[in-house]
Amino acid sequence: MISAVTPTTTASPLLTSATGQGSIHATNQKHAATTETSPSQQQADARTITELAATDSKVRAHEAAHLAAAQGLATSGASFSYTTGPDGKRYAIGGEVHIDTSEAQTPAETLLKADQIRRAALAPANPSAQDLQVAAMAERMAANARLALQQEQVATYTQANTRQSGTRLDTTA
Repeated sequence: MISAVTPTTTASPLLTSATGQGSIHATNQKHAATTETSPSQQQADARTITELAATDSKVRAHEAAHLAAAQGLATSGASFSYTTGPDGKRYAIGGEVHIDTSEAQTPAETLLKADQIRRAALAPANPSAQDLQVAAMAERMAANARLALQQEQVATYTQANTRQSGTRLDTTA
């Protein structure tokens, strides 16, 4: 990722004479020399613009993948941080999508929600370190929900056995 790019001045149009041969009037030579960029600077600017455009596309695709997988969990749209390229345009160099990571009302619902959070975090082709942290948090949330479900099942089983043993009739008497 390109974190910062120092904008350079863009070349002003070449001042031509009435003959159209590309000559510059003597009074404009000093001005032209200060506003034109060298061919090597133009090449560097073109490379920078190409890199920024590629980064912009990757960042936007990354955040779009999060949004698509998050579905109803996204609490906002994608937000981006920008840098200005040598051409004066703004390019996205970072972004984020906020999602609801709170537990649901029941352990079963929380288990489903944790799975969706994990899928949203890992949706991009190359998840970031933050994405991996969110996925790990979702795994912990899912593990806690599974534990709560098991505890509910044990409690239900224990109650059923207690009721059964208390309602038995002694048929031997």
